[in-house]
Amino acid sequence: TRSLTITSVDQSMFEKAQGEKVTLPCTFELSEEDEGPLDIEWVLIPADNQKKEQIIIMYAVDRVYNHYYAALNGRMQFTNLDPRSGDGSLDILNLKAADTGTYQCKVKKAPGVQSKKIQLTVLVKPARTKCSVEGSQEIGKDVTLKCVSQEGSPLLSYDWRRVSGTQNLPATSILNKNTGELLLKNASREYSGTYNCVASNRVGTDECSVELNVTPPVNTAAIITGAIIGTLLGLLVLGSIIFCFCKKHREKKYEKEVHHDIREDVPPPKSRSSTARSYIGSNRSSLGSMSPSNMEGYSKTPYSQVPREDFERAPSQNPAFAPSKVAAPNLSRMGAVPVMIPAQSKDGSIV
Repeated sequence: TRSLTITSVDQSMFEKAQGEKVTLPCTFELSEEDEGPLDIEWVLIPADNQKKEQIIIMYAVDRVYNHYYAALNGRMQFTNLDPRSGDGSLDILNLKAADTGTYQCKVKKAPGVQSKKIQLTVLVKPARTKCSVEGSQEIGKDVTLKCVSQEGSPLLSYDWRRVSGTQNLPATSILNKNTGELLLKNASREYSGTYNCVASNRVGTDECSVELNVTPPVNTAAIITGAIIGTLLGLLVLGSIIFCFCKKHREKKYEKEVHHDIREDVPPPKSRSSTARSYIGSNRSSLGSMSPSNMEGYSKTPYSQVPREDFERAPSQNPAFAPSKVAAPNLSRMGAVPVMIPAQSKDGSIV
């Protein structure tokens, strides 16, 4: 007896790029003995055998059910709006890397039951490819050009070519297609120019460019000499600043000391009572040096009067006393009160 048969057996593996659309085929033929209701299921078989199969879309009792698998909601549909026509193929839109897996189509119409598995691999095109130069770009040095794609499904392959001048790579270059490194040994000026890298896999390509400029070696001796001279000049400037600062500090300290010494040499002002005591003491010493015979005439002098502090009258201006033959020192400059010393005349009287 003839029963239900799946006719799409031509392709069981698909490779698509991320963002593209894929149609997983599942066509079938019914037999006269298949009298039950038509039931079509698409199941995702996980790579981990410990996980259960999960229905992603189903057609049953003339109705489509597509809410079982949230990851594909809005991105999958039956290719034919009426699967009863014998086409239960599945369309998946805007493919993502996570859509990679094994899909199984099951067709049931009692007593016939058939299924088919399809392997889907979603590849990511190379993207965000960056080129760079590693090493010193000096004549005679080894220079490495690097090319790396930030995105892209393996296996990625890298290829370099020269854009400016001759497009042929230098004879000393060594290319690693798997890592994207291009080694240029013993670089010369002729190696200078623009280099282009192409990253590719089975679903797409991406490119980047880098500029190589090979220059003569740098004079390191001149750089070291300049650095030493600059350091010495810096130390000299710093020493000059410190010397000036110390000199200014010593000058300020000296000015303070001199000012303090001058203030200590100034005598304190005398009070009126000390002036009076000095005056009385001077007179007493003068009286003690006189003989008793002369005391009578000298006692008439008014010693009971205490002079004022501003008493500095010249001897020629005082009618009560005659100037002494002995020159007295200028005591006014020394801050003391002048004292008049009595003298004895030829007849024995005190003047």
